[in-house]
Amino acid sequence: MSNIEKPVYLEEKLEEIQASGHLEYRSKSLPTWCPGCGYFSIVEGLTAALNNLSIDPDETVVVSGIGCASRFPFFIDTYGFHSLHGRALPVATGIKVANDDLSVIVVGGDGDAFAIGGAHIPHAARRNVDITYILFDNGIYGLTKGQTSPTSVLGFQTTTSPFENHDMPLNPLMMLLSYGASWVGQAYAGHPHHMAGMIEEALAFKGFSYLHVLSPCVTFDKTSKTYQNLGMSVRPLPDDHDRSDVMAAMAQAQKTDAPALGCYFEQPRPTLADGLNDIAARAAK
Repeated sequence: MSNIEKPVYLEEKLEEIQASGHLEYRSKSLPTWCPGCGYFSIVEGLTAALNNLSIDPDETVVVSGIGCASRFPFFIDTYGFHSLHGRALPVATGIKVANDDLSVIVVGGDGDAFAIGGAHIPHAARRNVDITYILFDNGIYGLTKGQTSPTSVLGFQTTTSPFENHDMPLNPLMMLLSYGASWVGQAYAGHPHHMAGMIEEALAFKGFSYLHVLSPCVTFDKTSKTYQNLGMSVRPLPDDHDRSDVMAAMAQAQKTDAPALGCYFEQPRPTLADGLNDIAARAAK
């Protein structure tokens, strides 16, 4: 867009970024998602979290796959890797194994993560790779113009389900909890300050941290996961929720009609790097 006049909303967004004090973590590229997309607030949430944790941009890598979320690395002033469809997690694992000192952040949409990339999630979780996976769930394929995704709700009408969707949606939180992810949380793009705090908590955790972000698609979803519907249904986790209890976490994850926001589960354990270092030390004897 260098030779084209930028839309007013993009100019306004740049002014907000400059005023926020987080410009050192933002690239000069302005996001080009649809106006109102929840992904804008996720960019700001990540930059705020990086700022608050004083994570060195030169020691940070953001990895993406394909879809609307794939553009994310262009908007963050860190190293970035725009990988293949569904392959962000194995790429991120390779980066972390090659240099364990790097902070590695993976971003992806519900289609990229749970359709073609679904087989990679259990292995990243069980190996406890020390990376943060931020999943943008809008319940639809946005970049390819509005087809059903693995998390589309029953009855959803799209170009691929003109007679309504009859496929049960996946429950990503239940999946991650059953795979053994050591940190699992949920946020909502319509609550940006809470989401920024959740991103910060996920980044600070040592191990595989998974943050599920509910993010409306304002262009192709006018009836399902909208700001109005999500705004009325989301709720905080109960004050007495025990984040060390995986069964309590699963019980909350099953309440899909009223998605709870917060950290569902946290259980530190040795990471993939710890295991590899142990193997190297024993092999050297």
